[in-house]
Amino acid sequence: MKEKNGQRKAVVVTGGSRGLGQAIVQKLACSGCDVLFTYTQEPVEMPSGPSCLHAGRVLSMQADVRDASAAREVIQRACREFGGLDVLVNNAGITRDRSVAMMAESDWRDVLDVNLSGAFLYSQAAAKLLMRQMSGRIINISSISGVRGVSGQANYSAAKAGMIGLTKAMARELGPFNVTVNAVAPGYIETAMISHLTPPFKSKMMKQTPMGRFGCPEDVSGVVEFLASDAAGYVTGQIINVDGGLGI
Repeated sequence: MKEKNGQRKAVVVTGGSRGLGQAIVQKLACSGCDVLFTYTQEPVEMPSGPSCLHAGRVLSMQADVRDASAAREVIQRACREFGGLDVLVNNAGITRDRSVAMMAESDWRDVLDVNLSGAFLYSQAAAKLLMRQMSGRIINISSISGVRGVSGQANYSAAKAGMIGLTKAMARELGPFNVTVNAVAPGYIETAMISHLTPPFKSKMMKQTPMGRFGCPEDVSGVVEFLASDAAGYVTGQIINVDGGLGI
């Protein structure tokens, strides 16, 4: 994935040390992008293999997505290391599942702050740069929970629905500057985030999914790769469900 001037595309991925984030980092690096990912815990070493013979550089940086100054530092470091910024993937997210009646205020605030405010802060940090250069991509990782709502996930569903509204608003604002903004809304993906689900609940969700299975991280990272590519230059303001048909 090359820019017109022959340089690698420069990408920032928040929350890229595991799960979906790790798969996105690996996919974009293997496609030839230079990637800087953020993490809050110990970063996971990005694996390489035959498909990554021409991979771009992969750097990591510890940062709390709720920290506006850290967001600016991450964007600035990407520009220093890679010579600019072409793509921002807002992926960082957490869950604190509980019914509305039993949910602590801190669980509500933490999920909204990480999942929604974090996406806003990184988008804000990147927006002026992308607008000045009259090009760029912002890709928000939302969720089917934000599209249809999920019982026991009022905080998570609200945050992910907020990302959808943020995506559409930013697409309108940044479109005149040739910057696209899209969201990917995964369904149930086999990562640590769903490891706490009970077997009966998993069985129920699989039966509601037309494809009859949960997705894998690569199902999502491939869509992100497309949205980051030149092929998606006229796609903006869209919410792409990657859910096996669960949201139909």
